[in-house]
Amino acid sequence: MDIGTFRGILTGILLLAFLGLVAWAYSKRRKPEFDEAANLPFADDEQQPTRDSTARPSAESRQDRGEKNT
Repeated sequence: MDIGTFRGILTGILLLAFLGLVAWAYSKRRKPEFDEAANLPFADDEQQPTRDSTARPSAESRQDRGEKNT
């Protein structure tokens, strides 16, 4: 088997993989999931993001800690 035959077989395998991916993406079973994913940017966030427990509270300032600005 020479390099040309190997490249031909590899091209055929990649073509079949591509066609399988296209068939999967455009199948009717996947449409509801893709429609839901397409609308995610427009979804209303009901939960507020949680704060990092290691972060300092924003109300804490130098004056709150007793430091003076000189």
